[in-house]
Amino acid sequence: MNALPVRRTTQPGDFGRVGLLVGGDSAEREVSLNGGADVAQSLARSGIEHETHDGAPALFAAIGAGRVDRVFNLMHGPGGEDGAIQGALQLMGVPVTGSDVLGSALSMDKVRSKWVWEHLGIPTAPFRVIAAGDDDFAARVDGLAPPLFVKPTGLGSSIGISRVERLDDLSAAVSVARKHSDTVVVEQGIAGGEYFVGVLGRATLPLIRIETPNAFYDYEAKYLSEQTRYYCPCGLAPRQEQALGEQALAAFDALHCSGWGRVDFILDEDGKPWFLEVNTAPGMTDHSLVPQAAAQAGVDFDELVWRILETSL
Repeated sequence: MNALPVRRTTQPGDFGRVGLLVGGDSAEREVSLNGGADVAQSLARSGIEHETHDGAPALFAAIGAGRVDRVFNLMHGPGGEDGAIQGALQLMGVPVTGSDVLGSALSMDKVRSKWVWEHLGIPTAPFRVIAAGDDDFAARVDGLAPPLFVKPTGLGSSIGISRVERLDDLSAAVSVARKHSDTVVVEQGIAGGEYFVGVLGRATLPLIRIETPNAFYDYEAKYLSEQTRYYCPCGLAPRQEQALGEQALAAFDALHCSGWGRVDFILDEDGKPWFLEVNTAPGMTDHSLVPQAAAQAGVDFDELVWRILETSL
């Protein structure tokens, strides 16, 4: 981990009145509400004046009434992580935690983020795009071989994702993904360990490795299962972990992300990382990865919330 700089402020009053944005109407609503409850309690413990707002309309009403000076954004998925709320708040002159419009939009779009990485030579799993209305799936995935991962292009929390072991099952997996986005990405499965790097400011947090008895790290494994195992320390040699953290930060920077987030990758048998995605408003529940990694670095939950809020200063 790179050392965190000193706090930018030690005074809760410097944040003014904080609007904690949660919920909304995306498929990730419940995850957002659960994490938001913990963040609200943390803000209260730190003496930070705040209100919780469920969805953008409630937040905008509070801004119009003069009750919000800055926003802690924890609304996941479309509307919260795709640049929409960031653009609206930019026009209103209200600072917000995390990445700006460009970083949020690029990282939320799994296709365009991978195009950027490919152009810059950042390794990402081979993939194909199935456009809206395109039903010639076999032709589109030519050159890929099972296992494949079929994903909506703009959603997190592993919602709508399927692991395909047989090409005969591709059509059903595309149908599941299309419930959440018209365009679907089909990604080559990479054999290896699944790792996660939390980013806080310009610091990378200790890597987390996960193991799950499920077919992959799906919604149930992330938020419901007690069988998922989290390893932090992750078991890699310190020099290798440091190098992977630096590569993850380069992948984060390539998508113009800033403030805080999480970078996900597969580490293959040769020690090569294959980057999957960047989350610009990761989960903050008791199962979430960034709080676990921060704790390993000696940063407790209240300090983490404070540091995230500082990204809006």
